Amino acid sequence: MAGMGFVKIASIGSYAPEKILSNSDLEKIVETSDEWIVSRTGIRERRILPEDEASSDMALRAAREALEAAGVSAGEVDVIVVATVTPDYLFPSTGCVLQSKLGAKNAYAFDILAGCSGFLYALHIGRDMIECGRARTVLAVGAESLSKIVDYEDRATCVLFGDGAGAAVLRSSDSPGILSSCMGSDGDNWNLLYMPGGGSRIPATEQSVRERSHFLKMEGNEVFKVAVKAMEVASEEALSLAGVTPADIDLFIPHQANLRIIEAIRKRMDMPESKISVNLDRYGNTSSASIPLALDEALREGRVGEGSTLLMAAFGAGFTWGSCVVRL
Repeated sequence: MAGMGFVKIASIGSYAPEKILSNSDLEKIVETSDEWIVSRTGIRERRILPEDEASSDMALRAAREALEAAGVSAGEVDVIVVATVTPDYLFPSTGCVLQSKLGAKNAYAFDILAGCSGFLYALHIGRDMIECGRARTVLAVGAESLSKIVDYEDRATCVLFGDGAGAAVLRSSDSPGILSSCMGSDGDNWNLLYMPGGGSRIPATEQSVRERSHFLKMEGNEVFKVAVKAMEVASEEALSLAGVTPADIDLFIPHQANLRIIEAIRKRMDMPESKISVNLDRYGNTSSASIPLALDEALREGRVGEGSTLLMAAFGAGFTWGSCVVRL
């Protein structure tokens, strides 16, 4: 298969569970307050997946929506890339579970674990596969059921996270679409945001459960400091590679982790509030799902459309970071 030229995001789909966990609900679970949460994070509520559902169930809904919007059948998908830190199982991959549910018999599938940067990593990988001629159609998915790994006894973290999924269909194109994408990581800071238990380092035991090792742990202040700088540098790199300036961007979609982080990056990049996508007040931090959720919402609301130029940037566990400039 020869190289296919440019790569476009042909469509977006998303899904968020119906159940809402508000700040007032959390006041009844842990020592916190709506005022404290909003002032420090900007989050007012988040969506929670039912106990009998998993990340692949949300991924399926988002993927079906994206495929339908693109007019693409499951059989036309060559590759499925699922970004998640909350897979259905350690193995097989959630990508393979999703492949089966979709009936995408001609695709090969795999997961990537890049924290909140996962969806942008998936876009980067999908773009490269199409540009080098290894695929014509890639389904890139971010799906997270973070409520399953949040410690609702830890008020510093349980207020931050929610559940959701987003999917993008990437296809070869005669005109520019993904203008640039870049990725980075710094494994020296791995222990500032991680889940200790469940892997080969600390397998599940009675002691690991008692010590609450199977919940995520985060040093919020340290993560904040690195996140702002990393996302700023990544954004500048993506803009430079695409040959555009912040003034050329119609909408900046940052990872929806914390309003203070978003505001700090906005000021550093000298972008007006009208050009920033913010929906974390209603969804919280959905990790790899946050950017596709926000993009789908922006499309539905008419904030962006065909011909719009977008900047997307994320930072997550690893540490990882990524950014890209996209023309719709």
